[in-house]
Amino acid sequence: MATLLGETKSPPGMVISWEALPEDFQLEDEPVDNTGQPLLAGALRESLELIGFIQPQMLIASNFALCATINEQFIAKAPDWVYVASVKEILPERKSYTPNLEGEVPAIIIEFLSDKDGTEYSVKRTYPPGKWFFYEQILEIPIYVIFDPDGGLLEYYQLENRRYELQNPDENGCHWIEAMGLFLGTWQGTKEGRTGYWLRWWDKDGNLLPWAVEKIEQEQQRAEQERQEKERLIAYLRSQNIDPNNLPNI
Repeated sequence: MATLLGETKSPPGMVISWEALPEDFQLEDEPVDNTGQPLLAGALRESLELIGFIQPQMLIASNFALCATINEQFIAKAPDWVYVASVKEILPERKSYTPNLEGEVPAIIIEFLSDKDGTEYSVKRTYPPGKWFFYEQILEIPIYVIFDPDGGLLEYYQLENRRYELQNPDENGCHWIEAMGLFLGTWQGTKEGRTGYWLRWWDKDGNLLPWAVEKIEQEQQRAEQERQEKERLIAYLRSQNIDPNNLPNI
């Protein structure tokens, strides 16, 4: 294990330190058993890639181990989606991430509700601690989102005085994430054979960030519109007894 760093502000009766993931550590989280979850996570990343948002120092991952040590017991949780604005070292592959040791604390965590056992809401303090307690009290992640893909409910919690407080969306049903400069909200439609609710990003002006297939459709529509405008112009010129072939750029 790596050398322990200095203790941080901790819940009563707990000592928190930051270590790298031991090579033989087994994550308690089971593999994702819902085929929709990888699609949801991938869609969030895809639209960010298309606008050039993602930078080398960022960490954006899904089902990825976040680590901490509590009272000398190693803990790792694997959220469905995580965004870290800046890491200390850019690595081609990461198996885990320890905040404070390797870079900033994640700015936002997203969990996709896949069952009714309430693990996303667990405030269990004893080893191993519940996800809610781990994100709120141990890692102190500023934003925690729980999304129900079946019903479309988005619960957006913000850390205030070390407690998650449920936030209301704006008039468009979205939440502004200052750390990313983007809005997060829900959208209903079809992608990659999955029809239902999705989490989507909007820019500061309220424009929906497109997926690749949507961007292609937009470009095709733009090309078709330009073709039709050109045909109308040619028709008008001919109606005026003007040969369009004798004009430049027609």
